[in-house]
Amino acid sequence: MKSNLITRSGHDKLVAELQHLWHEERPEITRKVNWAASLGDRSENADYQYNKQILRKIDRRVRYLGKRLEELKIIDFSPEQEGKVYFGAWVDIENDEGEQKTLRIVGVDEIYDHHPQHISIDSPMARALLGKQVDDEVEVLTPLGKKQWYINQIRYEKPENSVN
Repeated sequence: MKSNLITRSGHDKLVAELQHLWHEERPEITRKVNWAASLGDRSENADYQYNKQILRKIDRRVRYLGKRLEELKIIDFSPEQEGKVYFGAWVDIENDEGEQKTLRIVGVDEIYDHHPQHISIDSPMARALLGKQVDDEVEVLTPLGKKQWYINQIRYEKPENSVN
């Protein structure tokens, strides 16, 4: 089961995508469908068939986003998180071979943009890092076996003007 957590920036991106689809893409494709339909026989009208297919994809995504946004719980930075790895943290890690990575622990809905540094809260790496602090060592089971990582730095995106 996928978690319902999301960062504020991830939520904002999904809302922006929904707005773009609903207010820009859908009206444009609807115009094309109506234009193609006005040409007559729809069964052999490639423009009509193609744009109708795009419209169905847009409608599916709009329905999905509408439902998903209602389920999601936005997790904002809290001062109590400072110094430990929690949801939304940027973590710099390093292994014995000198390989270094910077990762951000985010919700599964934020992985869609394939950001190379985003890892799902549900991933083995995120699970191993949660609750740890700088200089802690974590062991992660990978397809190639167990790997040791050391936490070098933890930071969070803090709201610019947080009003409580």
